[in-house]
Amino acid sequence: MSEIKPEETAAAKDNNEDQDWAAAKAFFDSLKTKVPRPPKPQYAVTIAVSSRTLFNMVAERKIYEEEGVEKYVAFQVEHENEPLSPGPAFPFVKALMNVNSRLRQLYPDSEELFDIVLMTNNHAQVGVRLINSINHYGLTIERFCMTGGQSPIGYLKAYMTNLYLSKDSEKVTGAIEEGIAAATMFMPPSECELSDTQLRVAFDGDAVLFSDESEIIVKKHGLDTFFEHEKEFENKPLAQGPLKCFLEALGKLQRKFYAKDERMNCPIRTFLVTARSAASSGARVLKTLRSWGLEIDEALFLAGAPKGPLLQKIKPHIFFDDQMFHIEGAKELGTISAHVPYGIGQKYHKGKLIEQPAEKK
Repeated sequence: MSEIKPEETAAAKDNNEDQDWAAAKAFFDSLKTKVPRPPKPQYAVTIAVSSRTLFNMVAERKIYEEEGVEKYVAFQVEHENEPLSPGPAFPFVKALMNVNSRLRQLYPDSEELFDIVLMTNNHAQVGVRLINSINHYGLTIERFCMTGGQSPIGYLKAYMTNLYLSKDSEKVTGAIEEGIAAATMFMPPSECELSDTQLRVAFDGDAVLFSDESEIIVKKHGLDTFFEHEKEFENKPLAQGPLKCFLEALGKLQRKFYAKDERMNCPIRTFLVTARSAASSGARVLKTLRSWGLEIDEALFLAGAPKGPLLQKIKPHIFFDDQMFHIEGAKELGTISAHVPYGIGQKYHKGKLIEQPAEKK
């Protein structure tokens, strides 16, 4: 009897999965519906959002914290026909849906789309209000993960998540430790008018797109040593940071528009907004992106200047940064911001080392 090789077993498994998906697709094709079907997960760019980022649940959260889970669930059930108001991730999700609409026009049968998953530790009883709110706003969110008080982090890989957005910094840290791009979202005090036709995403560089290796040198040895280091290693690509894979996913979808001669009308635009100086340390950043085969639409080198005023002009649907003082400055000027808790910057605030608690002996 001949042995079945592991490669053959894996190939057979993939073939069976493809057949199962084809059968499911054929079944859904036979049904009459105007609702777009979710794309096949292995081809999609999957964005997992928590209920508290998608919707403003500050009042509900207060009930949970002050009166407990039973009162919280009862309140949600009692008000399940009242739609929740939009939260910080809401405009971002709407922009993702617009990109999907454009992609479906150009590629009617393509599975390379954004897929939005509601990833929440809410109890299933709260699901009705969440579903009603999603339907009220006409959002296309068909995949849910409601974990009944348990952390949903363990499900992120199963949902093939490309980006996870939450209000809970501990969950975000856990996701990053699992190798998943993630950030903690913050709502600005005042709303800013954002584009309805173009998804605009702004990234910091070090400790976001790139590793924190260069930032470590700044913090430990100062700017002059940093400039010398970056010049010496200008042609050595930086290691990747936690959000590199998300920029890569955006680039994959952008190229689908470029292939249809839609570069100047692309509904996705990316920005690099970095505190680096261009002449002193910018070349390594741009060469790193080039070595990865990635493009960035606009690169803004601020040489230490505040990021908030520039972000006011960009008006991104989301801005990723690893340092809270940049997040706070952007948020104060109306930018929806997302903190990436990664790297040496978490030990500093406004350039000063945060005192660490003494270790217990």
